[in-house]
Amino acid sequence: MPTNAQKASYQHRGRRHPRRPASTLTDKWTSIDGVDVFYRESPDAPADARVMTHLHGFGLSGRYLLPTAELLADEFHTFVPDLPGFGRSGKPKDPLDVPDLAHAAARFLEDRGVDRTTLVGNSMGCPVICEFAYHYPERLERAVLVSPAGGVINQPLRRAVGQLARDGGREPRKMITVATPDYLRFGVPSTFRMFKALTQYPSLERLLALKIPTLVVIGDRDPLLPGPDRIKEVASQTDSHVLLVLIQGAAHAINFSHPGELAHAIRLFMDDRPIVDDPDSPGTASVFEIHRGVFHPAADASPTEPPARD
Repeated sequence: MPTNAQKASYQHRGRRHPRRPASTLTDKWTSIDGVDVFYRESPDAPADARVMTHLHGFGLSGRYLLPTAELLADEFHTFVPDLPGFGRSGKPKDPLDVPDLAHAAARFLEDRGVDRTTLVGNSMGCPVICEFAYHYPERLERAVLVSPAGGVINQPLRRAVGQLARDGGREPRKMITVATPDYLRFGVPSTFRMFKALTQYPSLERLLALKIPTLVVIGDRDPLLPGPDRIKEVASQTDSHVLLVLIQGAAHAINFSHPGELAHAIRLFMDDRPIVDDPDSPGTASVFEIHRGVFHPAADASPTEPPARD
């Protein structure tokens, strides 16, 4: 657990960033493998609620995932951890790669007494989920992969930097105030190490090996991913258990920029219902189901075709 000095440091940082958004989730600490781990948990989840755990992306904390996580916390027992080495959590002695982070997530859930969960990840969180499924399939109910990152599409580093720069101009301005402190704390050496581990991770092979109901959510303005047609082609190579949804108007950080649309799609997915646009999230963004395998009971529903990508 954090010392008084560490807590004072965190409070001091909070005063330096007064616009840090308040959360309806409860801030908590635990210790995993000797590392202090900060996490957020829904305070009033029903006793019989299904567990949903949100995993953050590269260099970030779970803070930017809160807009979506909070919308789902009334129905699901919700956890949003900062994985070891990220955000407010402590740094392990040795840097963690993608498999290490998956094992750390598993030990966090064990520590919280969670036997089975749905994992919702963004960007780097998606490979972590795929690795978790590879090692702990019996502990994973469903997977939600939002803007999955990694692999050749983000290589080499200069290409990824360019993609991130283009994405930054497409995200809400408030995302900068949330992400910048996380990136600064993560540091340049950690960034290079984690980038190498992420791009070398066999994301496609692990995705194709998934055997559970899986929702993949992409934005048509995301410069870090190939176009929807290529992603649909990959999804069709699985054993027909992947549901692919496009949020038109979204870039990479969908959990932050389009929480209403994403939470709506996740609820429908969890109930095996066809994905339709959310009438309660008006605006330029629209949700379209562009691929559905035959795994789900609602598979016979006819999805709406999205407009062509610009």
